[in-house]
Amino acid sequence: MTAAGAFGFEVEATSGRARAGRLRTPHGEVLTPCFMPVGTKGTVKAVLPPTLRAVGAQVVLANTYHLYLRPGVELVRAHGGLHHFMGWSGPILTDSGGFQVFSLSDTRIVGDDGVEFTSVYDGSRHLFTPLLAVAAQEALGADIVMCFDQCAPGTLSRAEIERAVARTSRWAAECRAAQTRDDQLLVGIVQGGADVELRRRSTAALLALDFEAYAIGGLSVGERGDEMLATVALMDELLPADRFRYFMGIGDPEGILEVIARGVDLFDCVLPTRLARTGSAFTSQGRLNLRNARYADDLGPLDPDCDCACCRGYTRAYLRHLVNQKEIAGMQLLSEHNLRVLVRLCERARVAIRAGAFDEFVDEVRARRTMADDERRTLP
Repeated sequence: MTAAGAFGFEVEATSGRARAGRLRTPHGEVLTPCFMPVGTKGTVKAVLPPTLRAVGAQVVLANTYHLYLRPGVELVRAHGGLHHFMGWSGPILTDSGGFQVFSLSDTRIVGDDGVEFTSVYDGSRHLFTPLLAVAAQEALGADIVMCFDQCAPGTLSRAEIERAVARTSRWAAECRAAQTRDDQLLVGIVQGGADVELRRRSTAALLALDFEAYAIGGLSVGERGDEMLATVALMDELLPADRFRYFMGIGDPEGILEVIARGVDLFDCVLPTRLARTGSAFTSQGRLNLRNARYADDLGPLDPDCDCACCRGYTRAYLRHLVNQKEIAGMQLLSEHNLRVLVRLCERARVAIRAGAFDEFVDEVRARRTMADDERRTLP
C-alpha cells in the first residue's frame, strides 16, 4: 500500500537481458543498475555521507536487526527517522534482519511464527516476527523496506529449503497485511536455493501478493557460482519486467556484471569496504593487495583509470604506508575508492545498456583484466 506517485519504476532501455531503468522514491530518483553501499548500523564504515555523495552513491542500506538492538528503533524514530539520524538525504533501504537472525545458527529457534534468537550484544533473547520486522522498519522510516523471510542456503537439504519457502511465502503475506505506511515500498523476497521447482513455487506465491518490487534471496550463501547465475537467469524469466529486481549480497565487479547481464537492477554488499579495511583495492586491472612489498616505492596512482579523490591525490606507496601502519586514513581512502569503482562500473554499464552495447562493454572490462593478469605473470 504505497501512496500514488510516491514510487515508480520504469525500464528505459535494454541490451540483451541487461536493463537500464529509473526508480522514483520519496527521497529522490535512482538510476539502475545501481550498487548500494551497506551502512549496517546507520553508517557506511569509514565513509561519511558527503563522501558517499562524492563517489556517486544513490541508495544506502541499513540493517533492521542491528538497529533494533542498538540503539533501538524508538531512538531513531525520535530523530525523525534514519535520514535525519544518519545524515543521509537520499533513498535508504532497510533489510528486515532475516539474514542476520538466520545466521545465528547456534542460538536461534525457528518456528512458524518467527525466529527466537540471542542478541550478539548482551545475550538477551528476542523474537523476530513478520509483524515486528514491519513495525521496526516503519519506525526506522526507510524508503524501501524488506519482507521478513527465512534465508535458506542452497547447502541445506531440499526438505529444509522447501519449509523455508513455505514460511517465506506465509510471512510475506503477513508483512503485506501489517504494513501501515504508504510512503514505503515493501519488497517481497524469493527463496528456494538453486532448486528450480522451489524457486518457481516461491515466485508464484509472491506474485499473487502483487509486490511492487522483488528481491532474489538465498544466493551467494554457499551454492556453486554456476548454480547462482542459472538461478538469477531463471528469476529474469519469472519476475515481471515492470518491477525492479534486487539481488541481495553481491559486490565484486565480475559478479555485478554477471547479475546485470541477467536482468538485476539493484544490489548491495559489504565487500568493498571490508576489503578496504584489509588493505585491498578494486582496480580496472584487478584486485590489488597494498600490503605487498612491490608497492613500497610505487609512485603511481592506485588506479590511473579511476577518478576518485584517492586516485587523484595519493600514490600506491603512500597508501601502502597507511595500510601497514593501520592508519584510519588508509581505511577511509580505500573505502572511498572501492565504492567509487563499483558505482562507476554501474554508471558505465548504464551508458552501455542505453547504447545497446552491454556485451561489448563486459568484453572490454574482462579484456583489460586479462591483459593486466598476463603482465603481472611476466614480472620478475
